[in-house]
Amino acid sequence: MGKKLDEFEFFFAKEWSDGFPMVTPTAERIQWMLTGTPRDPEEVVGRVPPALEVATVRAVAVHALMAGCKPEYLPVVLGGLELILREEFNMGGVQCTMHGVAPLMIVNGPYAKQIGLHGGNGCFGPGFRANVTIGRAIRLMLLNLGGGISGLASATIFSSPMRYTACLTENMERTPWESLAVSRGYSPADNVITCVMVECPRLHFDDVSTEPQRLLTGIADSMTSTGSWNMWFKSNEVVAMSPQHAQLCADAGMSRAAAHGRLCELAARPQGNLKRGGNWRPERARAMGVDPDDDNCPIKAIKDPQGLHLIVAGGFGPITAVCHGWNETSRAVHGVYQVN
Repeated sequence: MGKKLDEFEFFFAKEWSDGFPMVTPTAERIQWMLTGTPRDPEEVVGRVPPALEVATVRAVAVHALMAGCKPEYLPVVLGGLELILREEFNMGGVQCTMHGVAPLMIVNGPYAKQIGLHGGNGCFGPGFRANVTIGRAIRLMLLNLGGGISGLASATIFSSPMRYTACLTENMERTPWESLAVSRGYSPADNVITCVMVECPRLHFDDVSTEPQRLLTGIADSMTSTGSWNMWFKSNEVVAMSPQHAQLCADAGMSRAAAHGRLCELAARPQGNLKRGGNWRPERARAMGVDPDDDNCPIKAIKDPQGLHLIVAGGFGPITAVCHGWNETSRAVHGVYQVN
């Protein structure tokens, strides 16, 4: 008799795996996962670039199952994938880039709370099943249906921990402001996903500031970098303020819109400062209408206020997380997703 096949080792031996064990997608388990949506299992959600394999509702359910999702997570996975496949998000370009950016899903609305999506302490990290498995399901489809495998279709140099999973909600219990979705005109009752192509969060620690101007000046400095795409392209950036930092602004009478606008103004560096290193080129300056010899010209990280996605997340403490974006070929997407 031959050696008994180990189901976990079987997946590890395939390129289907992200390096972690996966739930075996038996027919019975797939049917269980499909109870999470009323949609037809054969409905086509879209084609995943660059391989352009078809993602049906059933295929999405299979990957959600392998990632460790519960059936009630499936609507969020489906909604996230539909957004990610929009042309303006340019997932195909990111699948093949040298960079290590990843699609971050910010989920707002009552359904996020209902299924246990986490936006408090440690929300960018491990320990929260809904966050981890929903983001992981997206990545498995980008690998298996899209072919975005490092060293093959993907030319990523380092990749990123965000390419395992990148999904969170806001800390609505401790934020002094409305959610990102409500700030864009959605109702608090709407279930909304925003997808933004970003790098890993860079933590800005400030336990000194006692008023918004000093606090936001420091955060804005973290939003700029000589090696950031944001300085020379009209790209996106996510700023996740801790409840403590957001409350400091609110206590001074500053609204979410005011904090957002002030960060857009402050996140800039003189061109001469950016010339010291990083990805400054005279042709990039000219493309932005900037004289490359004008060292005093301020270069803004946020070229369009819509490119800054300000949220309140994480636990209570003096830290804000800043996620730099990719280039202008990827534009953030958002929309209401279908719940049962």
